[in-house]
Formats: sequence, C-alpha cells, structure tokens
Amino acid sequence: MVKGRVALVVCAAQAAWIGGAVAQGASDPVIALDEISVAGSAPEGAVVARGYQPVRSSIVNGTETPILKIPQAVSVVTEQVIRDQQVRTLDEALYNVPGITQANTLGGTQDAVLRRGFGDNRDGSILRDGLRTALPRSFMPTTERVEVLKGPASALYGILDPGGLVNIVTKKPRFVPAGTVEAFGTSFNGGGASLDFTGPIEGTELAYRFVAEHRNAEYWRNFGTQNQQVLAPSLTWRGDTATVRLFYEFSHYRAPFDRGTIFYPGTHRAVPVPRGRRFDERYNITAGESHVAGFEVNQDLGETWKLDLNYAYSHNFYEDNQARVTAFNAATGRVTRRADATQDSNFGVHAARLDLTGRVEDPLGFSHELLFGASYDASRVLRTDMIRGPTNAGFSIFAPVYGTLPASRAVSAADSDQLERIETAAVYAQDTVAVTERLSLVGGLRYQDFTQQAGKGRPFNLNTDVSGGRVVPRVGAVYLLNPETSVYASYSETFRPNSSIASYIGALPPESGEAVEVGIKVQTEGITATAAFYDIVKSNVLYTETVNGISVSRTAGRVGSRGFEVDIAGQIAPDWSVIATYAYTDAVVLADPLLTGKRLTNVAPQTASLWVTHDFGIVGDGRLRAGAGARYVGYRPGDAVNSFKLPDYAVVDAFVAYDTVVAALPTTLQLNIRNLLDTTYYTSSIGTNNLGVEVGEPFQVLASARVSF
Repeated sequence: MVKGRVALVVCAAQAAWIGGAVAQGASDPVIALDEISVAGSAPEGAVVARGYQPVRSSIVNGTETPILKIPQAVSVVTEQVIRDQQVRTLDEALYNVPGITQANTLGGTQDAVLRRGFGDNRDGSILRDGLRTALPRSFMPTTERVEVLKGPASALYGILDPGGLVNIVTKKPRFVPAGTVEAFGTSFNGGGASLDFTGPIEGTELAYRFVAEHRNAEYWRNFGTQNQQVLAPSLTWRGDTATVRLFYEFSHYRAPFDRGTIFYPGTHRAVPVPRGRRFDERYNITAGESHVAGFEVNQDLGETWKLDLNYAYSHNFYEDNQARVTAFNAATGRVTRRADATQDSNFGVHAARLDLTGRVEDPLGFSHELLFGASYDASRVLRTDMIRGPTNAGFSIFAPVYGTLPASRAVSAADSDQLERIETAAVYAQDTVAVTERLSLVGGLRYQDFTQQAGKGRPFNLNTDVSGGRVVPRVGAVYLLNPETSVYASYSETFRPNSSIASYIGALPPESGEAVEVGIKVQTEGITATAAFYDIVKSNVLYTETVNGISVSRTAGRVGSRGFEVDIAGQIAPDWSVIATYAYTDAVVLADPLLTGKRLTNVAPQTASLWVTHDFGIVGDGRLRAGAGARYVGYRPGDAVNSFKLPDYAVVDAFVAYDTVVAALPTTLQLNIRNLLDTTYYTSSIGTNNLGVEVGEPFQVLASARVSF
C-alpha cells in the first residue's frame, strides 16, 4: 500500500497546485452549474440526456430519436455517469447496462462483450459513431457516451451477432468555448493527466476540439505496467445548410498480456494462491499503436431531408509476447508453459456509410420517416510471424521462480502469415409510419453482399474463400399508451459469415439469427425505464473438432437465448439519481453433435446493478455529491462443455465529488473507490479450458482534480 499512497499524494499535490493557481482573489460563493448533457452530434437544441437519464439515441437511424419510440431495448451510459464513475474502459461503462458479461479478452488485450449471451472479441459489434474500427480497446478519452442496442441489428449495421451492438459516440467540436484540464492518480501507483478544449476559431466558420491524455500505472498483479498516450484533434466547418467534420485519433499503448489464474477441473474453485500472483513472465506484454482518421458530412436538403456521409479508416499495429500455460498438474501444482509471440501484426478497417433521411406524407395522410442508405466495409487482419517456442514443465504455482522460460524467437512456418480478409457492401431502406398519433410501424430491409478469405502458413494455405449475399429484414411496432409510456414489439434477423484460419471440411455457411422482442418503456421528465422480453435463436454455429489429429472447423446446430431485462436510469427524486438494472439470460445449446443442453460460455443467468447518487447541495464553498452502488454477476460456465464454473460475485463501488468555483473557474475534486469490500472475483475465462480465468481488480482508490474553462 505504500506505493499506492505515493500516487495519491502526488495526485493531491497536483490538485492543490491547480486549486492554488486559480484561488488568488476568489471569494464569491459557489453557484452550481446545471448538469444537462447535450451531445455535439444532436440537432441544435435536442437534449440527448439529462444527467443519468437518456432521452434520445442516434443508434437506430442516425438521427436523435426519442428512446420511447424505438421498438428495441436501448441503453445509454451518459456523459454524467462516465464522469461520476471515472470510467476508463468499456467494461466499466457497461456495468450500467443489463444483460452484459465479459467474453474472452485475449489476456486483457481486447474488448470482448457478451450481449444477451452472444459475442466475442473482434466480432465487429463495437462501433464508433456508427462505424466499425480496428481498435483493440474502443473506450478512449474522446468518448462522450455509450449506446447499446439490444437484439439483432444486421438490417441497420450489417454483419453482427444477434445479441446487439455497442456504439461509442465521440466528442465533437462545439461553437461555444469550453475546456477542461484534469489530473488523476490511483492507489495502483500511477496516474496521469488529460485535457479537452473546444470552441470556435475566430473569424471563420470553423470549430475545433483537441483531446489528449497520458496515463501510466503499475499493474495491480505482481508485475507489469500499463501505459497509454492519446492525441485526438478534430475540426468542424459549419455552413448555412451543411457541416463537415474532420477527425484523427492516435493512441500508443503498452500493457500486460495476462491470462489470469487457473481453476480446478470440475469445480468452481480457483487454485489457492494470492490473486495477484501471475503464472507467466515479465515479457508477457502487448504493445502497439492505433490510428483512426476520417470525415463526416451532413447536408440539409430542404426542411425535411438530410444527407449524411461518414467514413473512417482505422489501423492497429501491435505485437504480443506471452509465456502461455498449456497444462496443469493439480497433484503437484506445476504447470507446463510455452513461450509464444505474435510479431509484426496489423489490423486495418475501411468503413463508409451514406444515409438519406427524410419525412413525407403519403396521399392517405400517413406520415413516413424514411431512411435510405448504402454502406461499405473492408477489413484485413495479418499476423505475420507466429512464435511457437519451447515448453517447460517445472514452474510451480505455489513457489514460483520467474525467468526460467526465456522469450523465444522460433517462428512457426505452419502458423505464420495468418490472414483474414472480409469485404462487404450493402444497400438498405427503412420506413417508420405514423399510422395514428399513438401507433407507429417500422419496416426495414437490407441486402448485404460479402466476400471473405482466411488462411495461414508458409506456403500459404487458403482455408476459407467464400462470397454471397443475404436479405435481412426488420419489422416493429410502437404504441403510445400515453405521452410517457409505450409498448413495443419487434422481429429482426441477423447473419454473420463463418471463417476459419484452420482446416475445414466442406463449406462454412453463415451463422444466422432471428429474434422476437416485446417490451414496455416509460419516459418522464426524470426517468427513462425499459422492461423487455426476448427470444433469440442462432443457427449454423461454428465449432471445432479433431479429425486424424488435425483441428478442423464445421458448422452445426443451433443455440438460443431467451430472457428478461429491466433498465431504469434518471432522477427518482429531487437531488437523487439512480441506475438500476436486472437481467435474466437463459442461453443454451439447442442442437449440436456434442453440446446439446450445455449453457453458453461466460454467460451469467442473472446479472444486476444498482448505482445511487445524492446531491447534498451547498456545503461550505462548494456543492457536495456522493454515490455508491453494487454490481452482481451470477455463475458462468467456463468452457463449452461446462466442465467448470466461475462463481457469482458482487462488487461495491463508491464516489464523492466536491464542485466549487475558484477565480470564476469551475473546479471538481473527486474520489472514487472501486471494489470497496475488496472482493475476490473472476470476470471471464478464455472459453476453451480452465487454464485462463481473468481475475477482477482488488480495492482501488482513484483521486482526481478537474478544472473547467
């Protein structure tokens, strides 16, 4: 704890310096600023959130639509929630969304989100401003809010799993000057600083935004560091009927590649070692840099029509090194490890989307909100040199001696040059018809064309080479019981081409999914609430088996997920805000040669969360706010055959923030406590065996000081 105290002392000193630098001459009493969040991408004057309460979302048709009128469940983690909880990762943001658990994160190197039981790392379900990217970790200091659309979304966004998608809405330039500077520290012995400035450029029709952050901290387990730098300039031009935005984001990162701990086979028990003990080596590191660049054009075509063009190119260059645990002897406590690495790897994505939206009235007097569009995506993943080093069976997890397995440089020709390339093009249309003042019907169609190739080896072996097309429908209905309550129903489909860099037998038809959802929504001046029932079936699921000693891929059978979700967010009383969620998820294999009746890996049957914040009003020279909450995740199968389980857990978090004004500058001093009760818990497994179970972070204190301009 000494090193943690050092970091917090440093942060406190930074806070004191910031406060002291602006305090001279400050004597006016504090007047708290209104906390109403308006997104830069929203139409002028359109409020997308009030504190914790989401009001509108752009995730359905590219325009800010009242959540009450969307015939699917939509959750939004607002800007205020992100600030109060000091969210630093996508996982932390999604604590506030029902029906979400973590999938295999590849040793903590990738976002991996299960939505209603479906999802994986690199599954294309995490978008930024509606476009796919190559980023391994999508939540950046440029994030304004996080939107989650539940259920199949292929009619809107193409190739996806049927559980839904996550859309990260980024910060945009604004024509009102504003800025923040923040310093932060953590009890994990580290900290950093960030800045965010925006405003008009005098004498022009331009506005800029510049976001930057540096963070560096020791890893909480027994060795490793986490380091990241982000630079993100953007520029918006505003004309009479059009706006154009240019953006760029650079990130350099270095972090541990940590596969976690080991579970005893057939149990729900981890091996009895300190949770901070690693079974790998100090060279277990992922390092790289990512780039995102693009533009957005919005053109008004009269009073009721608008044309939007979005394009982004993203690229991630990275290398991984790891001492991989390949076997565990439960009797002796010794593991077999192999020195592996991935060198000179890159992942690139081109993504473009053109949307024409408008409103018309037909000869019968019905009002139509129309969406016509086209999209194009091209992605390429290449892992050039795959290192497969020697193995060593002498490492004891109870008395570890590190440094006994050096990093390897032995390139495996058979495993190298792993390539996966997919190119898709689509056209789509959607019509929302106001049949009456209360009843709206939604219908949409998408035609998706795709070409996919995958393989590996020297010489190269092309194992997947497929192309095809598919029509994907979406229908729904929303009925307003009163101005604050609606009921809805929807049916939608999804599909996802299967590919494998391994050998395969026969063609690999695309996975397909279909879902039915019904629900009720309430949206008052303070609260947005949704209750939803759903039933999803996914067919042609990819699985692997061994034939004559060779791993091959096939598709077979069906899996299903049905459940119930509740999501409540907003202000429940004066000075009291809340987020409350609950989800029941019954995700099982319905038909498969080996796995029928098994529960899906890493999917918890029950999850819940509660977060409550109270505004105490003026205390001394500032406004005091505090909050606390708990998140619960039920037991989860650790692998496909359900040979072991991850136990359920509940984690408690809390924060206190003091808003003041010093020398006319709003200043916030904030303290967050993560895992207040220091609970030991496990967030996910690698999904194939019991040798890689990710361990949740222990008790942590985060301190920050933020000055706004």
